[in-house]
Amino acid sequence: MACSIEIQAAFILSSFVTFFVGLLILFIFRLIWRTIKKWQNIKGTGIILELLLRKSTGNKHLKSLHFHGVFRNRIEMLLSAQTFVGQVLMILVFVLSIGSLIIYFINSSDPVGSCSSYQDKTIPIDLTFNVFFSFYFGLRFVAADDKIKFWLEMNSIVDIFTIPPTFISYYLKSNWLGLRFLRALRLLELPQILQILQAIRTSSSVKFSKLLSIVLSTWFTAAGFIHLILFANYVPEMVEIFANKRKYTSPYEVVKGKKFIVVCGNITVDSVTAFLRNFLRHKSGQINIEIVFLGEVPPSLELETLFKCYMAYTTFVSGSALKWEDLRRVAVESAEACLIIANPLCSDSHAEDTSNIMRVLSIKNYNPNTRVIIQILQSHNKVFLPKIPSWNWTTGDNIICFAELKLGFMAQGCLVPGLCTFLTTLFIEQNKKVFPKQPWQKHFLNGLKNKILTQRLSDDFAGMSFPEVSRLCFVKMGLMLIAIEHKSLFHGCCGLMLNPPAEVKLRKNTLGFFIAESSKEVIRAAFYCAKCHGDVFIPELIGKCNCKTKIQRHFPGTTLLVKRGSMREFSDSTQSDDLPFGQARLMSNVSFATRAFLYEPEPGCDQLDDSGMFHWCRAIALDRVILKRMDKSKHEFRNHVVACVFGDAHSTLMGLRNFVIPLRASSYTRQELKDIVFIGSLDYLKREWVFLRNFPQIYILPGSALFPEDLRAANIEECSMCAVLSSSSKALSSPALVDTETIMATLNIGSLRVICAPHMPEEPWTSECFTGFPEKPKFRRIPILTELKNPSNIHYIEQLSGLDESFSGTNLHLSTSFSTGTVFSGSFLDSLLATAFYNYHVLELLQMLVTGGISSQLEHFLDKSFCGLTHSCTSVVSGRARCKLGLLSLNQTILSDIEPRKTFGQVFCGSLDNFGILCLGLYRMIDEEENNPEEKRGVCYLGKWYPSIQA
Repeated sequence: MACSIEIQAAFILSSFVTFFVGLLILFIFRLIWRTIKKWQNIKGTGIILELLLRKSTGNKHLKSLHFHGVFRNRIEMLLSAQTFVGQVLMILVFVLSIGSLIIYFINSSDPVGSCSSYQDKTIPIDLTFNVFFSFYFGLRFVAADDKIKFWLEMNSIVDIFTIPPTFISYYLKSNWLGLRFLRALRLLELPQILQILQAIRTSSSVKFSKLLSIVLSTWFTAAGFIHLILFANYVPEMVEIFANKRKYTSPYEVVKGKKFIVVCGNITVDSVTAFLRNFLRHKSGQINIEIVFLGEVPPSLELETLFKCYMAYTTFVSGSALKWEDLRRVAVESAEACLIIANPLCSDSHAEDTSNIMRVLSIKNYNPNTRVIIQILQSHNKVFLPKIPSWNWTTGDNIICFAELKLGFMAQGCLVPGLCTFLTTLFIEQNKKVFPKQPWQKHFLNGLKNKILTQRLSDDFAGMSFPEVSRLCFVKMGLMLIAIEHKSLFHGCCGLMLNPPAEVKLRKNTLGFFIAESSKEVIRAAFYCAKCHGDVFIPELIGKCNCKTKIQRHFPGTTLLVKRGSMREFSDSTQSDDLPFGQARLMSNVSFATRAFLYEPEPGCDQLDDSGMFHWCRAIALDRVILKRMDKSKHEFRNHVVACVFGDAHSTLMGLRNFVIPLRASSYTRQELKDIVFIGSLDYLKREWVFLRNFPQIYILPGSALFPEDLRAANIEECSMCAVLSSSSKALSSPALVDTETIMATLNIGSLRVICAPHMPEEPWTSECFTGFPEKPKFRRIPILTELKNPSNIHYIEQLSGLDESFSGTNLHLSTSFSTGTVFSGSFLDSLLATAFYNYHVLELLQMLVTGGISSQLEHFLDKSFCGLTHSCTSVVSGRARCKLGLLSLNQTILSDIEPRKTFGQVFCGSLDNFGILCLGLYRMIDEEENNPEEKRGVCYLGKWYPSIQA
């Protein structure tokens, strides 16, 4: 039937009245609100007005903040599709919009001026759809910061001009097409829906889907004058896609009560994706900190889409940290911190560091109190940052040096095989579903769940020694306590102590460092009550009791090394360097060994640097340490470290000093030091020698690891470990080519076979011997540790397919090479930026473990000492009396005296009680001998009480 003019007017006016009346109400409300705030700033407004304002606003202020901080944030999370429910909601809105559009197409078969009867079955379906659209419109309205701007958005206009006519049709018992074709504009959300479903990933597919959605939506709305208006609005956006017009220039609006951080530097799709993955996993499901990205170039199409997917967390502002007006636009002075991301794959790392240091200088000059966390590529560039007058370690300013940490990891992997893997697993998160087939694979995967966490300990631990508390936490709570923050009685400064001796007693409010799976587990250490939990041995039953409140606020503190008192000594037999042949079949455990050196060294022996942290010698001339290939008989190295270096006269220095420092830590005696032989270009090593000439027992062999003759000249057959260091970054077209030289060297070294000679008591423990036939002599591989810049290149050197045969082999952390400790990649270091923000104590602990005991604050102190300055806590720094990492056999060292030692729990308690050694895990055979002919070992972390795991 035909629609009368009155009915058509009712449909049209319902939308226009809703639009203009709502807009007018919003304008009036904003005008009243601004007037009230203006009156509040006027002095002398009268007692009555002042009382009215206080009563009307004061009582509701806290409720308003709570509403905006909790309810509104959860709505934002739903609208940004950050949860499963939110993704379903967004997809459902899109599907129902398409369904409403299909109903419009069905009804459009009738003449435009006709009305359909309410007996039409499509009408109640469309009404149901629009009820849901009304609910979604309400959510968007509540979450909007600017209500007027929201009211004028395209999606809001579509809802306003399509939802009210549906309810009018229900009242009039008649339906008219009207402006329902505007639902076609929902097709503009097609690219975002496809990205949520992971149907498109590349730049070309994103661009094509966006252009296609614009064409289709414009095509379907090409009826009447509305088509002209909407198409004209999208002409600038279509032009922007092709011309890449600059935008994102509006300033960031600070919301009172909501925290935010500023991230600048290398803002790309890869860096932002990695940062968001690491940053958001610390506070999963909680939107309490917003991330403001300050980029110097407009975002690409992929990056723009990524920001839209995380719009509840992120905001992008175009600008530079080097300009004060841009820092003002992102409100750096109000930010919780400013994080600077570096590009580890850049071709010029020195220029990258220099630009980031200038960003720090600009930020500190703009606002000295802003907390800054920066990534630095080269270690020698980090010395400039503490010299900035407003740089302050105590307020959380921190430096993450890639070269220092990566080379430190490699050095520790040479001293303790498998340690690189062990420490890396504490900072990565494995989300891929894996079904292990072997027991060792199950134990390794369990280790991937653990991380380093901090927690204030219960005051009931006060007066107890660290071994007592660590044992109690392990047995009663299933927790691994490895270190504490100890406060000096004499100097009042705090410092980290790794496995302190029994003479050190814990005090109240002590901060403990744990290896555990979640914060829900370590909170038990704060809840522990000696009275209520003394006879409890089930960790889940240890909770908050009614005796007293034991949870105390986590206050950040300065981290310095603290001098130890007298400590227990144990025999040099704990060292595994001189274990007899065949020990490879024995199980070993990673341990912290508390060691004291209370004797006076003989003159000329054990010379240390001014800090007492490292072995030192007078500067040695380069020609004295250069080895010649034909003089191999003169330098018969044994149980030494071979480091393969790639570079030339023009390559960027990688900083080999960071590799040498952990190997020359003063916690080892001079007799325990391993010779280090660098194989590489002499032109390159000449430039590095300036920083190495004061370390003893270092040698240089000109050549290349790609030639077997050079490797044999370094007597690689007798080395304890061969480290293949990745070369400096080069401008390459493919990321797969950045590891070309290291991969070729690894294949070259891996092809070498050494015949196992009988009766070699000094054979290092890494000399696993294997043979395929009993009548043939046994061979062993050269122990090797390879650094990969690109983790996906693992498939080039991985012989096995990983933990599951269905894997493609591109996941480094699920590969057999990684689990056995033969491959390392510093790609996980990106996660330390988020770690340093949330808990800088963890970063300090990692730095001390990797670098041989030196911290950022101590390094700055040493730099001051060279200038003749002093520090208030210098007397508490002790060089040699500190923990070191070791790999001890259960049958060939002092651990053989532990009885019983059938399970890991028994070994843990026995070694801690008898020797003060803290066992962290096992480095054991990955399979039975018949299935493991090469006798490979895998890292197995056992931070909990596992009675079934036999030792």
